[in-house]
Amino acid sequence: MRTSALFGLQKVDLFKGLGSHSLREIAARCKWTRCKRNDYVMRRDDNDCDVYFVVAGALRASASAGRGRRIIFREIAAGEMFGEHSALDGRARFADVAALRESLLASMSPEVFRAIVAEHAVVRERLLRCLSGSVRELAERLLERGAQPVQRRVWVDLLRRARDAGIADNRARLEPAPTHYDIAARVGSSREQVTRELSSLARRGILERAGRRLVVRDVAALERLAGARSLL
Repeated sequence: MRTSALFGLQKVDLFKGLGSHSLREIAARCKWTRCKRNDYVMRRDDNDCDVYFVVAGALRASASAGRGRRIIFREIAAGEMFGEHSALDGRARFADVAALRESLLASMSPEVFRAIVAEHAVVRERLLRCLSGSVRELAERLLERGAQPVQRRVWVDLLRRARDAGIADNRARLEPAPTHYDIAARVGSSREQVTRELSSLARRGILERAGRRLVVRDVAALERLAGARSLL
């Protein structure tokens, strides 16, 4: 396990650049967990304050918004971390985190996390950048929700997904296709509003459903509609 643990931590953004000796010490202080798709790793208002690092897989942070609706904060990919806020301030969790597929996680107590941050300047610098980035991202999303109509928020979300998936020849394939519920949870609207807008984009020839894929057939046209280059 020691060799595989070392290799796993090398993939974590916060620890990239650290020497093998430091990584071995950190790996020895971690607890390793495998979780299956839809397993909850963290629940809102939990008092557990451990930090988690995603070695493999993907998870989603979300919270209930009442009336059966959820707000998606972010999707957490391999190499990223979550739970750092509670480790730093000692307060309860503010989101649920569930696995989108089978995932391998490393975790550590807040005391160990703070000690590693204090010992390694490069880790401290990356943590500060990560915290700053999360504040900026949430501020941008709050502005979008408060100042932009639902229609444009859907366009911007699709553009982000297209860029994450990769654009080639002005096209992007989102596979598997995001559900209307997922898009609604990310942009703060209803599933019915999302369905109407996706249907409108399909009629214009900008989107196309192909099996389990959602194909953005004309990314440039979607960008022109959204006027969202500065947001991406």
